[in-house]
Amino acid sequence: MQVILGKVCCVAEPPKSKRRSGCPVSISLEMLGDRWSLLVIRDLMVRGFRTFKQFQGSGEGIATNILGDRLRKLEAAGIITAAVEQADRRRVSYRLTEKGIDLASVLLELLIWGARHERTGASCALIASMEKNREQVLAEVRRRWQERDPTPLIPRFDAGVMGAFKKAKLN
Repeated sequence: MQVILGKVCCVAEPPKSKRRSGCPVSISLEMLGDRWSLLVIRDLMVRGFRTFKQFQGSGEGIATNILGDRLRKLEAAGIITAAVEQADRRRVSYRLTEKGIDLASVLLELLIWGARHERTGASCALIASMEKNREQVLAEVRRRWQERDPTPLIPRFDAGVMGAFKKAKLN
């Protein structure tokens, strides 16, 4: 049994595969350490995406074989679930699990950190508001997840926005 920040964490089951170490950061990176996994989680969490086609059209340029692999790995890790849609049995709908939605604070901090330290397509006002209101943002992410609300929480930060930004800087 482990105690972490006042919470008792009981993980009785053995690891699913051989771990490099017992370090929680290392173990987390084994599951989430590539950019595609975190982007799929982001799209489920804040963009309301649910289908393979939606992930494919996210604008990140992920290849279909990589996307399929990441969806399988995230499902095997218990971060997402996959269910065949009732209306169209050929389509699969993905959803974050409790374990997956618990990554909301991690993604929020990555979003804030990235916007603070790198030039991005994110609005400074939006990032400042999210930074100031972290708890409310996280509560809204969890509410949308619980209610299965697919309404996007944040806008898409398109390359077109960055292209316009760079063009304006050059003129």
